[in-house]
Amino acid sequence: MAEFKKLEKELKYRFKESNLITEALTHKSYKKSYNNERLEFLGDAVLDLIVGEYLFHKFPTEDEGILSKIRASLVNEKAFKKLAESINLGECILISPAEENNDGRKKSSLLSNAFEAVIGAIYLESGLEVVRDIIIKLLENNYEKIDLNSLSKDFKTALQELTQAEYGVTPDYNLIRAFGPDHKKEFEIEIRLHGNFLSSAVGKSKKEAQQEAAKIALELFKKDLK
Repeated sequence: MAEFKKLEKELKYRFKESNLITEALTHKSYKKSYNNERLEFLGDAVLDLIVGEYLFHKFPTEDEGILSKIRASLVNEKAFKKLAESINLGECILISPAEENNDGRKKSSLLSNAFEAVIGAIYLESGLEVVRDIIIKLLENNYEKIDLNSLSKDFKTALQELTQAEYGVTPDYNLIRAFGPDHKKEFEIEIRLHGNFLSSAVGKSKKEAQQEAAKIALELFKKDLK
């Protein structure tokens, strides 16, 4: 299929099993006896492992908390959409006419899930070393700088873009309480969408609490939109 050739060129990788990559590119709306959800599940785990290992070696002096925050900025729907767009994955996905008419090829969730599925397929047919090289090249080609200061600020923006795209509204951030002595004050922020509670978090500043609450909400949406 022409879709394979385009994707092979972008990834600089030749697929070995046409059935496997066909499954990885098939959205559930396409109404086949198979779809990419199982490969998406596998790819998610592979990406989590490889990005975690990459950061472990890249930042040898950082603690677990910082590494987890950086990984969360790279292993989420917005980040996978960014990587999917960099290889023009939207052109290759097999979707229904209805999904096509609904701009399905541009949807964050659809692109992110397809990207995970393609990674799962490459892992199955070529192993961890090959897929590691592909992922690291994609990360380094698409992020000018990979560190907490450059990436963590994206949680609030990512959540706003996601809710705007999926629901046509942006979330509300409300201060629940401020507590502690003046020199060590903490803030609790909650996020609501359409008046419904999404998440809450505590931080040493309102901005930090907003970012942490947005991060939690993004992880919940990632699960719900699959």
